Amino acid sequence: MNTGNSSGESSEEGTPASADAPSPSAGSPGSEAAPAANPDPQPPPPDSRKEAGPAWLGSDVPTIDQSHSELSSTRRDFLTKVGLALGGLSGLIVVGPVIGFLVAPLFRKPPEIWRSVGPTSNFKVGETVEVTFEEASPLPWSGTTAKTAAWLRRNTAVDFTAYSVQCTHLGCPVSWLPGAKLFMCPCHGGVYYPDGRVAAGPPPDPLPEYPVRVREGQVELMVSAVPRSPKVQD
Repeated sequence: MNTGNSSGESSEEGTPASADAPSPSAGSPGSEAAPAANPDPQPPPPDSRKEAGPAWLGSDVPTIDQSHSELSSTRRDFLTKVGLALGGLSGLIVVGPVIGFLVAPLFRKPPEIWRSVGPTSNFKVGETVEVTFEEASPLPWSGTTAKTAAWLRRNTAVDFTAYSVQCTHLGCPVSWLPGAKLFMCPCHGGVYYPDGRVAAGPPPDPLPEYPVRVREGQVELMVSAVPRSPKVQD
């Protein structure tokens, strides 16, 4: 009986070693430790997550933080423009009336008012006399300074001529000299003919004239801020 051989063969040719047999221990010689797996990757830095948008939207789509920054910048620019506009409007409201007060007289037509200087019976034909009247726009506190004067000459029964008493050189009052039949300025020697033309001296222009009319027996002069200069023909 070959019982020993049979048992030996069965032990040598028996079932193969199971695949589930334990591997050599880590401490055993000839074995190397396998690297440990890292199932959870490290998240990106916070700044990177803020700058990068979702992958499925693409890299050109702004994130929420970028949209908020752009919205804040737009709101700030809008409020700045509104503030500048309101500031300019407030300045215009304050300065506008002042500018209007200063500029309005340049566009306002000077007032022209007829002033009576007396009845026609007070004046003789061929005579030149001084008459006084109130200026065109007297101030309430002007008093006697609101009075001005003119030289009035009666040419015919119905024709009158009136000249300003102010010399066209520096505004000094001129006097009428009946004997010489001339207007004379005592300040710088200006001389005018009876019709107001310059005869001698420094005056650059003739004496200004006032329009004259006779109304209901009264001689009236049209008074304005500046008397009209006569048209002198050479």
